[in-house]
Amino acid sequence: MVGNGAREFDLVVIGSGPGGYVAAIRASQLGMSVACVESEKLGGVCLNIGCIPTKSLLTSARMVAEVRDAGKHGIATGEVTVDLAPAQTRSRQVSDQMNRGVTHLFRKNRVSHVTGHGRLAGPGRVEVERDGVTSALRAPHIIVATGSRPNSLPFLPIDGRDIWSSDEALYVTEAPGTLAIIGAGAIGMEFADIFEAYGTQVTILEALDRVLPVEDEDVSAHIAKSYRRRGMRIETGVRLTAAEATGKGMALSYRDAEGEAHSLVVDRVLSAVGRIPNTEDVGLGAAGVSLSEGGYIEIDEWMRTNVGGVYAIGDCAGGPLLAHKATHEGIVCVEKIAGVTHRSVDYGNIPNCTYCHPEVASVGLTEAEAKARGYEVETGSFPWIGNGRAVAYGDVDGFVKIVRDRTYSEILGAHIIGPHATELIAEFVLARHLESTVEEVETAMHPHPTLSEAIGEGALAALGRPIHI
Repeated sequence: MVGNGAREFDLVVIGSGPGGYVAAIRASQLGMSVACVESEKLGGVCLNIGCIPTKSLLTSARMVAEVRDAGKHGIATGEVTVDLAPAQTRSRQVSDQMNRGVTHLFRKNRVSHVTGHGRLAGPGRVEVERDGVTSALRAPHIIVATGSRPNSLPFLPIDGRDIWSSDEALYVTEAPGTLAIIGAGAIGMEFADIFEAYGTQVTILEALDRVLPVEDEDVSAHIAKSYRRRGMRIETGVRLTAAEATGKGMALSYRDAEGEAHSLVVDRVLSAVGRIPNTEDVGLGAAGVSLSEGGYIEIDEWMRTNVGGVYAIGDCAGGPLLAHKATHEGIVCVEKIAGVTHRSVDYGNIPNCTYCHPEVASVGLTEAEAKARGYEVETGSFPWIGNGRAVAYGDVDGFVKIVRDRTYSEILGAHIIGPHATELIAEFVLARHLESTVEEVETAMHPHPTLSEAIGEGALAALGRPIHI
């Protein structure tokens, strides 16, 4: 059934994740009439089955560890028991609150929320299907912000029962006795942290030669050592060869880095082998929008596709699949459409954050990457054991590492593993954005006693003159 007429807007956004909903709001602030089409909950994966509920569970996992350690603070708890179900309930409440927040922001900024599945349907036209009824929207500018979904290995298809993706893992109310996590990127390492805290024996299998492979090698080595101390098993350089349901769990077969065959039987498997773009059934082919081999929408520096009036932002357009990248792309895109800016997205200054314990965060080049690009590199590391606030806090696992160019003292990269790393990395992001030198970071006064002092000490270490180590 097709509805009559077409509603007219200046901009239609398909998808309401952290790229789509922010783009819609910013466009409205710039005087555009805006519709945002969303078939699921507002906020997309990030708010509902991604960033936010995961961080809620990681907060609960960290609290488990702190309660178990409470005796050092004179707090007697008796025997500590854990239950994943209340933590999952809390995570859903947190997500629901954030979802309501986006709804409020749409109303405040006069963004029209159109519920349904949106598709490109010709120049300046979007069709929206809901419950068998199709309606039409018209706009000279259309932004595709349809996000991504978990990938699945051919012989390890996600079934939601024995083999989970991150989506299913966010609804589990009982921690399995044993769990194999396939993939040691940010998603795999975060869920390893959560389930281990709630009593699961975790095995992590990674095809590459180290965990968190996009991070600096020193950071990868440290987080692996930290996880192993907690009793988690980590195997890298692994080639998974078979997976079979046993009726009571999963039997996995794999070869290690030396080619030796191994088998592993676990209650459940979590597949964390990356994500793929949601670019099917969006009308891209009929519209003539170019896609890469991986199915991502091809865009230029202003998020424009090869089709006039059609733009793409966020995960569906490739690059780092990160919420904050999508947000910045959305803002830059609509500001360019409105003609109020000429700034572009600085893809070389996007921070990476992994919210496990210890936290991991980085921006810029790793030491190996900097050397490969021909820089004359100097590095410096400052351990948290030398920071008074970290010692008082009782969290000294990790370090701050700075990679600098010896010629101009440019901050080529910064890498933090340890307490509140994901908050502290913003200082380096801002420093690099302002083209600050390592000396300028060091001479900026950091308050005492704070974790931020380790940033200044890391800069001193990169200059070869640390004070507190």
